[in-house]
Amino acid sequence: MAYPDDLLGEGEHVLLHRHPHWKTLCGPFAALVLLVGAGGWLAVAAAPGSWWFPLPWVLLGLGGVLLLWLVLAPLARWGTTHFVVTSHRLMIREGVLTRSGVHIPVARINSVQSRRSLLDRILGSGTLIVESASDEPLEFEDVPGIDRFQSLLHGAVDDESHGERFGG
Repeated sequence: MAYPDDLLGEGEHVLLHRHPHWKTLCGPFAALVLLVGAGGWLAVAAAPGSWWFPLPWVLLGLGGVLLLWLVLAPLARWGTTHFVVTSHRLMIREGVLTRSGVHIPVARINSVQSRRSLLDRILGSGTLIVESASDEPLEFEDVPGIDRFQSLLHGAVDDESHGERFGG
């Protein structure tokens, strides 16, 4: 089973499961285009025998490191970050090598807020701010479909406060 299905309790089901908004991949995509362009230019500009022999290998290695750091690492981070609303809780999980997660039972959520810039409003994303019963407010950035998350969590909190189980 894949995340989050392997963590669901009895009678619990996923209402919404998203990765961060695609806008977080714009920087890595631009870095990929620049790296490929610069690499192509260097390959064409480097006439055979005109450079000192190790220099092309050094530049190739540097390009590989930059590709890993600027493109592949953010892509892996995006793919391993999950925003999940289930019938019983809110789950946030992130991390590639070191995984961290937050699971907040719906009954412990006091308030749900969002913060959106002009670009966020145009793209439908934003920062989700969740205040639970015992912790300081938690902020989750670049949540896609922020309105849907907020309405699901508001509905879950209202249903829990009336003694009903949300979505069941």
